[in-house]
Amino acid sequence: MTEIHGFTLIEERDVPEINTKARLFKHNRTGAELLSLENDDENKSFTVGFQTPPPDDTGLPHILEHSVLCGSRKYPVKDPFVQLLKTSVKTFLNAMTFSDMTIYPVASTNLKDFYNLVDVYMDAVFYPLITPETLMQEGWHYEADGDEKNLIFKGVVFNEMKAAYSMPERVMGDLTSKTMLADTPYANSSGGDPAAIPNLTYEQFKEFHETFYHPSNARIIFYGDDNPTERLRLVDEFIAEFDEKVIDSTLPLQPQFSEPKSVSAGYDAGEEDKDSKKTMMTVNWLLPEIIDRDLVMELSILSHALVSTPASPLRKALIDSGLGEDITGGGLSTFSRQLSFSIGLKNIMLDDSEQAEALILETLGNLAEDGIDPATIEASINTIEFNMRERNTGGFPRGLMSSIYALPTWMHGGNPIDAISFEEGLANVKERYAEDEEYFQRMIGEYFLNNPHRVTTTLYPDTSVGPKRDATEAELLKVVENTLDDDGLAEIIETANTLRDLQNTPDDPEELAKIPSLTLDDLDRNIKITPQDIMQKHGATVYFHEQPTAGIIYTDVALNLRQLPQEFIPYISLFGSALTKLGTTEQDFVAFTQRMGSKTGGIGVTTEISTRRDDRSDYIAYLVIRAKTTPDKADDMLAIISDILQKVNWDNRERFKQIVLERKARLERGMAMSGHVIAGSRAKAHYAIADWVEEEIGGANHLFFIRELAERVENDWESVVSDLQKIADILLNRNMMLVNVTTEADTWASYEAQIDSFIADQPATDTAIADWQPAALPDHEGLTMPLQVNFNAKAINLYDLGYELHGSSKVITRLLNLDYMWHKIRVQGGAYGGRLGLSSSTGTATFLSWRDPNIEGTMDNFNNAGEFLQNIEMTQEDIEKSIIAAIGDLDSYQLPDAKGYGAMLRHLLGYTDDIRQQYRDEVFATTLEDFKAFGKWLAHVDEGHAAVVGSPDAIKSANESITPKFELTKLL
Repeated sequence: MTEIHGFTLIEERDVPEINTKARLFKHNRTGAELLSLENDDENKSFTVGFQTPPPDDTGLPHILEHSVLCGSRKYPVKDPFVQLLKTSVKTFLNAMTFSDMTIYPVASTNLKDFYNLVDVYMDAVFYPLITPETLMQEGWHYEADGDEKNLIFKGVVFNEMKAAYSMPERVMGDLTSKTMLADTPYANSSGGDPAAIPNLTYEQFKEFHETFYHPSNARIIFYGDDNPTERLRLVDEFIAEFDEKVIDSTLPLQPQFSEPKSVSAGYDAGEEDKDSKKTMMTVNWLLPEIIDRDLVMELSILSHALVSTPASPLRKALIDSGLGEDITGGGLSTFSRQLSFSIGLKNIMLDDSEQAEALILETLGNLAEDGIDPATIEASINTIEFNMRERNTGGFPRGLMSSIYALPTWMHGGNPIDAISFEEGLANVKERYAEDEEYFQRMIGEYFLNNPHRVTTTLYPDTSVGPKRDATEAELLKVVENTLDDDGLAEIIETANTLRDLQNTPDDPEELAKIPSLTLDDLDRNIKITPQDIMQKHGATVYFHEQPTAGIIYTDVALNLRQLPQEFIPYISLFGSALTKLGTTEQDFVAFTQRMGSKTGGIGVTTEISTRRDDRSDYIAYLVIRAKTTPDKADDMLAIISDILQKVNWDNRERFKQIVLERKARLERGMAMSGHVIAGSRAKAHYAIADWVEEEIGGANHLFFIRELAERVENDWESVVSDLQKIADILLNRNMMLVNVTTEADTWASYEAQIDSFIADQPATDTAIADWQPAALPDHEGLTMPLQVNFNAKAINLYDLGYELHGSSKVITRLLNLDYMWHKIRVQGGAYGGRLGLSSSTGTATFLSWRDPNIEGTMDNFNNAGEFLQNIEMTQEDIEKSIIAAIGDLDSYQLPDAKGYGAMLRHLLGYTDDIRQQYRDEVFATTLEDFKAFGKWLAHVDEGHAAVVGSPDAIKSANESITPKFELTKLL
């Protein structure tokens, strides 16, 4: 057997579907397992993961995930993670807690940088400092209000999970797990229930790391074009001094139920009560183990067919029932030892929960009896196969996605190479279905109808939940307060002060210098240019980008929204969504959805609205249909796009109503985790037309419009369908159309004629550009909803003040975020995060914080950021490290389709290659004087517009001490 650097080769196999040689090793001394994936991908990745079964609801695995990155044996500084963010050109750097495992992934296209990241992460997980102060900062601790016995809880994870538990879906998921997996650690919250987090002791914290963060419990994955032998040497260097240890991290199987169960509970919905249409329910099944590769493939296809498209029969039955506004659940879950399937409805009446459950079971029964439409199965197989072959992970490194596919199976005793090898499993499923057309419908009977391990979960709005929760926390704190004598109070104050002093004490420069970093000489001084040919065809502008797309054609068709009268702006994003979901005058939406699924790799619609880089008085606004397929189906794809443009059946009241209600439900439910996006959108909208439009089509104003539109669909459908048809007629104009194609040159040689014919078939008009005038918004606004934490935003336009864009701003804002904002908002303030963003096109500087227990203090921190920069002192080495990280942001890794799309957008925005190179040169030339000068401009932020998303009580409390005050607007 082959032995290399203390590892023995267990298995070697080619995985042609991802162009990879896979080699599985075991470390001789410790038993650590390592999967080496060798290929030509320059975006190298590394992941080390541990099975971490949660022992209770304290969130121990999650808090430890944060904590090991707060200093280690080789790097005894407060935040090596932040130092890496400051100095790396990484393409990914983070950590993740799952229900049963914790993983630490990194990625970079720069080999030296990649090894630096691996070095710091390996030292962090195996040799962390994790002091009592680390637990206090990242987990929880008491703080007192001066000399008074008024205690509060603080801690990053504590506040992060308060935001998470403000989401009904999170509460429902926990309730389901506690019932369906009651006899396993999956019944516990790996993220942490805020009510239980203060039960976690430092002794438990340390013991959990010593137990589970051992090489014997480690799974390590390398991926990319780095030296495979060097991978083994690097890992052995860190773990060779450990001895193998027996670690009981196995998660038991849940004993099978003899009959289904039901469970229900209330959730905090503010003023909504049981009689409102805000209940949600799911039906959930526990399925076999994840290690059966073919079964995972089969159930993935079945799940996609049942619920993943608007035409999926189970999803369609639920939406058509009118009982609820959107589905919830999500279908098949593959991130536990046992698979599970969940489906249900949100925004229903409580009394309709049983009817919804009956409908799910009845629909599955009918499908098991009558079968699923073969066209639906064909579309699902094609969609899943296309996605697996394309491996389009967007900005997420492909190697890390391979790790996430492999680890759940690997953690539970399966073969990780099987988990990333889909060819054989897909072929097996296709063969079985070809031989037996009733194959999938029989699976419905086996895994759902005849499976007694079923839990029906109902979550209903209860006005008493929030007050009871707050009262319980207050009572818990009061009990502690009542036990404190003067010495006890003094100890809490001293401990908190000690933590604060530690947070405020700079790291030893000598220790900071040990963290490995690149130098400016390691970086390319020149921009990366994407090839682009621009031509005119029948009045339309066509862009072609030659890229290695593995035989896939990416086609974007953009409609100019500037043609629309202002009254239609609020429709834009909803209109785009409806384009592919209503069906056509020749095909209902079921048949049309099946056609898209079987003939393309997916068709979606997005918007691109932005101020021009070369003329900030101008802006672009496009609705973009984005499609992809293989050359043999190119004609089919273009025919589908043409039907989307010309033949949508707008007069389909019931289907459009469903689309409106789905959007309403998703906007309302998403705000508990993305409130900073809503607040930021509101604050920015004061300064640029493009940002105001974004608020109208995706922010708080859009939610208000959707609610009104739902009423109009019911009571004045004629006016709604008239608006939709007018929008379609105005936008369909090839004279203002853009077509963007990204593919190989050989493919374009034949596809160009097809594009020419497609454009020629579109109508041409002489529509003029409309004049859009933004409506006024409150200067300072509090957007209220039932939350336990806040989301803050404040914006100011620097160009209006006289600032002229310079590349140094990229360096400065990045350092400000990782020094000042991280320290003030997260470390000291206890929020999950905060940042400053500067729009290079509009000049708007926007401060954000999220999952934040504070309002007043955070606004002060926003206002004081300019002073921090004016007083900053940095060595040239510090500045160069910041430059390195900024260049890493500019050079973010992109897949071929993203390169082509981005090149088109840059051209539309007037962001020429010369401007890009000048900006890059300015980044490299950043000086200390640039920091101080930028601070003077940023000092004006106190003159800007602020917005907060939070509870009414929190915002009213802030208004007692803050000036100017927030004008309250109810979101939920």
